Amino acid sequence: MNLKDNHKVVELEEGIELMPQFDKRGGLLPVAVQETDSGQILMLASINAEALRQTIKTGLATFWSTSRNTLWVKGETSGDFLTVDHILVDCDQDAFVYQVTLQGNGVCHTYDKYGKHRKACFYRNVDTKNNTLEFVKNLQ
Repeated sequence: MNLKDNHKVVELEEGIELMPQFDKRGGLLPVAVQETDSGQILMLASINAEALRQTIKTGLATFWSTSRNTLWVKGETSGDFLTVDHILVDCDQDAFVYQVTLQGNGVCHTYDKYGKHRKACFYRNVDTKNNTLEFVKNLQ
């Protein structure tokens, strides 16, 4: 590693400049969405540079829909918007956490046994003894 490369690594890992590494992962980076108050992980999504810009600009969680190949503001069709309280970036600037406040009932596209959208996409646990899934109480 030459001096120039070393300086870039130091700036990336220790500096204050936001330098998301979109090129490193084909233009998309993962973002875990965590409820600020409870700490619960609500969903995992992808962002591109434009989605990150829009999130910063509007304060609403904006993602890149990999199934529709378009920008997607969470809540624009369901009404369940996510207000972004904090944006965390990892050491390599190639993964993010959006800490959010949920403005609605839930983020998941699936429904619970009462016909309501689930609050979070992570509502099942892997039973490692039986290699099966079990519903997590209070997260269904």
